[in-house]
Amino acid sequence: MEHLKAFDQEVNEFVDYMFGPRDSRVRGWLLLDSYLPTFFLTCAYLLCIWLGNKFMKNRPPFSLRAHLIVYNLGITLLSMYMLIELILATWEGGYNLQCQNLHSAGAADIRVAKVLWWYYFSKVIEFMDTIFFVLRKKSSQITFLHVYHHATMFNIWWCVLNWIPCGQSFFGPTLNSFIHVLMYSYYGLSVIPSMRKYLWWKKYLTQAQLIQFLLTIVHTLSAAVKPCGFPFGCLMFQSSYMATLVILFVNFYIKTYRKAPSRTAVKETPVTTEVKNGFHKDYFTAANGFLNKKAQ
Repeated sequence: MEHLKAFDQEVNEFVDYMFGPRDSRVRGWLLLDSYLPTFFLTCAYLLCIWLGNKFMKNRPPFSLRAHLIVYNLGITLLSMYMLIELILATWEGGYNLQCQNLHSAGAADIRVAKVLWWYYFSKVIEFMDTIFFVLRKKSSQITFLHVYHHATMFNIWWCVLNWIPCGQSFFGPTLNSFIHVLMYSYYGLSVIPSMRKYLWWKKYLTQAQLIQFLLTIVHTLSAAVKPCGFPFGCLMFQSSYMATLVILFVNFYIKTYRKAPSRTAVKETPVTTEVKNGFHKDYFTAANGFLNKKAQ
């Protein structure tokens, strides 16, 4: 135990040296004071994917229909709460859409930070997206983009909460919460066979996801063009990270929506594409593993 405490102290001293003093307003908040819980949860996530696929290799897939309905409903409601609360908090604080610093809004900044903590925590909950794929034996949907996005977002938002927990950081989560309300609603409804005929709008969700990334990049760079005191290095990192998601996402979009089908493919049942980072092919008709046909 003493060795773990010493290691924890060394790790936190290192990140403090790299990024500077943390925001004192979030001191003592769950999971934030030490990086180790976030790191170990991410390692456990990656280990579960590897061991889970081995465990399920010679076993039949699980159904999990009821679990998926509850899970998707829960993420939808949490996303709706974050969306509404972020809109109200930034309106109360008179946030500047073009560039907002970290300290000028007073109590509204704390309110934003509290919502962004839930946004950070939601990223560990969303690890279950992948676990459901493993248990449903949908390994083809566990793509590099899917795992990259899930693993990195949880760690990045630990940093965001510790150093830039409000101000300009509000915009991406606001957009993403809106997209998640639509997406997880879609996933939940597609689990119910009688609702699938009404789910014609999957392609538009795909486009909305890509637009979200581009808007976030534009919003981030706008604060670099006309500074307001928000850390410049953070703006550059966020823009670069979002650019990697755009590149990977466009790659999937081109492969699925734009690629001309072969003669053989025309005769086969068409597949759909991803909407959330890493969810692709038949996931929209499947929603965490349920195909648009009788469950196996």
